Amino acid sequence: MGSKTEQKFPGLGVAPGVVVGVAHVRESGAITIPEYCLTPQAVDDEVQRFNDAVELARRQVRMLGTKAKTLPDAAAEEFEILIDAYLQMLDGSRLIRGVERRITDEKMNAEFAVQSELNVMAAQFAEMDDAYLAARLEDIREVSYRLIRNLTKTCEQNIGDLPEGSIVIAEEMTPADTALIDPAKVLGFATVIGGAEGHTAIMARALSMPAVLGASGLIKEVRTGDLVVVDGDNDQLILHPSEKTLLRVKNRQELQRQDASRLHQLADLDAVTRDGTRVTLNANVELPIEMDNVVEKGAEGVGLLRSEFIFMNRSTLPNEDEQYEIFKNIVGRMKGRPVTVRTLDIGGEKIAPALVKGFGESAKSALGLRGVRLSLKQPEIFEAQIAAILRAGAHGPVRLLIPMVTTVAELRKTKEIIKSVRNKLIKRGIQVADQLPQIGIMIEVPGAALAADALAMACDFMAIGSNDLTMYTLATDRTDEQVAHLFNPLHPAVLRLMQFCIEAAHRANTPISLCGEIAGDPTFTAMLLGLGLRDLSMSAANIPKVKQRIRELDLDAAKMRANMIMGQTDSGRSAMLLDDFNALAS
Repeated sequence: MGSKTEQKFPGLGVAPGVVVGVAHVRESGAITIPEYCLTPQAVDDEVQRFNDAVELARRQVRMLGTKAKTLPDAAAEEFEILIDAYLQMLDGSRLIRGVERRITDEKMNAEFAVQSELNVMAAQFAEMDDAYLAARLEDIREVSYRLIRNLTKTCEQNIGDLPEGSIVIAEEMTPADTALIDPAKVLGFATVIGGAEGHTAIMARALSMPAVLGASGLIKEVRTGDLVVVDGDNDQLILHPSEKTLLRVKNRQELQRQDASRLHQLADLDAVTRDGTRVTLNANVELPIEMDNVVEKGAEGVGLLRSEFIFMNRSTLPNEDEQYEIFKNIVGRMKGRPVTVRTLDIGGEKIAPALVKGFGESAKSALGLRGVRLSLKQPEIFEAQIAAILRAGAHGPVRLLIPMVTTVAELRKTKEIIKSVRNKLIKRGIQVADQLPQIGIMIEVPGAALAADALAMACDFMAIGSNDLTMYTLATDRTDEQVAHLFNPLHPAVLRLMQFCIEAAHRANTPISLCGEIAGDPTFTAMLLGLGLRDLSMSAANIPKVKQRIRELDLDAAKMRANMIMGQTDSGRSAMLLDDFNALAS
């Protein structure tokens, strides 16, 4: 038995909250994989054995799909997307083709061929140094292990029947494992392997289940029956928590319940300053799984729907009808509230291999084929997406937001494509909205910001992407630990570019919003309103906090403080002025 002294295991909190429960350690169930060389006469039978394992895996995955009907709506939707991805991988994907080639050409037995192909793909994914793609490797592993279990006739461990108050401890939790958890009995989970971008993390957030992934050493120390704390807020699991720790956790849980209750009461209230100025608060959405939270938190619309998710988790390109169904569903769930769809912003750190094939390093560079540049290079793919969005517009108000625009010429060409696609849809007898949707642009690079006067005259609305604008202005990649400390949205250059854009939009009477991370941070709310913004878009979870801050504000005071900040030449001084102003309201 392990020591009863309190132990802390740092990891990555991928779903917030803190829970106390009894550990249920799930054994890894390692499989011994045989390795042998086939005779030429045995190759055909081995290929058939592999095909039988693939067909069995398809049936198993389809059966898992029925589990989605018992999950909460957001988790069910995410799991259905995952099931589709698994089925695609089991239907002529690179993994399947690679295994068949190893069996026929290298005379490998099927189990070893699956493991060998997985090892090669894992090494290639690791070289890409991309968090999103690394997370997709989790899905490939899950399908590969399922095939190996079928080939070796190894049974899966049952995770569905656990006692109430359980906390699952495992080497790794696949999304399928997560879907089999009963949220009424399982309080949370912690694993040795996993990251924030994977489907397991997404499922945990959809289930509102605190989770910590990547906590090394758990399996060695934790035993079934041990008392543990999963602290998703502070990125740790605590084994054998002391009485003092348990008291702190209990107090935190009570405060969180009180805060959640208080903020929930704001959902149906307007975001209005003390002196009567109305502010629009919209939600940024990255995955359909977030839509329940968007409505619950009182978003007035979707201010930024990132469309990349449709392209990222697949080996083939989605067609117009597939995209239409996804957009229609999201528009329908907003029940008449506007949805602003940002067209493809594939490029930079977000790579969809099927889309950027042939463009090499340019598609990977933050200064290369990103956003509208890539869309205009791939007009057929762009037109399919535009058609899907226009068709969804027949079911509710939709706006189009074009990323990475730097010139009026790019916007003009984009408008021509949108009008042409709409005319083709009408000729095909396909229903679209009566009017062409509003077409807006992202302001993300200094060149666009400095040309805001001209761009504001050519578009229907503008949205400042403060994350990229900061990155490009300061030549700083915030994911690079060597320079991340230089990423500062309060840098005078960034603030002046933002101010110039806002003033240009006001001169042209063009609506302007901000949809970067600072929109969802109440620390910045007074400054943003003081600079003239009246439309903010953020993660839905942050809407109540920002709304509360707005309702505390006096706009004239916020304008005066913003003017003081704009007069500074040092970002530290600006931060101090902002902190002092916020402290007065607390």
